[in-house]
Amino acid sequence: MSESTATLDESRTEMTELLLPNDTNNLGRALGGAVLHWMDICGAIAAMRFSNRQCVTASMDHVDFISPIDLGEVAVMEAYVFNVGRTSVDVKVDVHAENPKTDELRKTTTSFLTFVALDDDGKPTPVPRLVCETDEEAELRAEAVAARAEQLESVIERMEN
Repeated sequence: MSESTATLDESRTEMTELLLPNDTNNLGRALGGAVLHWMDICGAIAAMRFSNRQCVTASMDHVDFISPIDLGEVAVMEAYVFNVGRTSVDVKVDVHAENPKTDELRKTTTSFLTFVALDDDGKPTPVPRLVCETDEEAELRAEAVAARAEQLESVIERMEN
């Protein structure tokens, strides 16, 4: 039996949400929990597209909110698979705020999530090997691996101080 493969491109997912009052705080900005929820959904879709399996969240790395999403703006989540284990899938999720009146786009946060693929009985099951068919895919993967390592090093430094 040959090993199955899937590409980074096959996992690419974009999701948008119009920020409405129900998902804002008293300052008219996105609730952090709402943004985390959207990131989790977008990441799960990327993992499922990649593995062709149901996937569950195993972990979400550190998240810093670097810019707010204001009421009436569009939250744009973009995700792709950048690494795999035997049954796990690592996904990078970037979030931007888009002003629909000006088309201005600004970065609000990034995180790395790990999902586990499940078989029909709900047990962890092997995932395809990740293949990067283009230079762009290979570059995205390398950037995500490096950014995750840098983020984890930063968290360790914060904890040691």
